[in-house]
This record gives sequence, C-alpha cells and structure tokens, in this order.
Amino acid sequence: MTRTRSPVRLLIALSVAAVLAVFLLYTTIAGNGRLQLQPSQLVSGQHREKVTLTGKVLGPVTGDAHGGGLRFRLKDRDGKQTVRVVYRGDVPDMFKEGREISVDGRLAHAGVFQGEAPLVTKCPSKYTPKR
Repeated sequence: MTRTRSPVRLLIALSVAAVLAVFLLYTTIAGNGRLQLQPSQLVSGQHREKVTLTGKVLGPVTGDAHGGGLRFRLKDRDGKQTVRVVYRGDVPDMFKEGREISVDGRLAHAGVFQGEAPLVTKCPSKYTPKR
C-alpha cells in the first residue's frame, strides 16, 4: 500500500517560516524607532519625546548615578553646542570625560536632558583613522 503525503504539513511549515521572517524583518526595521540627535539638534526645544542623545562627555562629572543622578554636559561631536545631562542608571566602566556616548531620555525643564539606562560608550579605536 502506497501512502501519499498530505501537502498540509508543508503548508503549515511554510506558514510558520513566513510569520517568523515577517517578525524578523519588523524587529530589524522598526526595532528602536527613536530619533538619534546631537545636542545642537536637541536644544531647539522642539523634541519633547524620548530620543537617543549622542555626543562627547564634558566635565566635570559629578553626582551619583543611582542617587540624585550623575551630572555632566554633552557636546556635539564636531560643534560647540552643549546640553546639561542628569543620568540615572548603570554606568559603563569606559564612561569618562571626552568619551563619546549615546543615552536615551528626554529634554525636561530648564533645558536639562533626563537620561536613563542604557548609557552606551563608544570605543574610540573604532573612530580613529587607520595608519
């Protein structure tokens, strides 16, 4: 007696694969969906939603990241515009003055950026020209 395989199994497997592919594509494209700005773009005051702020840390760095907040200024990569930042959350070991960082948060009262975890430091060796 010869058994013929039902195409239902194949159809189910292909449907599951298609759903997984769509999910992967969605999370890749729309995963973060947050604006990435530098201080000069933020200080205009038009961005009150949650954004990712990038720039170089200017000192002095004061305060406590788990208490009242770590306080510092963030400067444009190539410009002179700065913004005050109060950050609460874990601080990476590589965090220090002069290091380029990215931090999520929003611009609050008096032009102070309220940062929240995660704070990500960028490795300077990636951004220096090769010799």
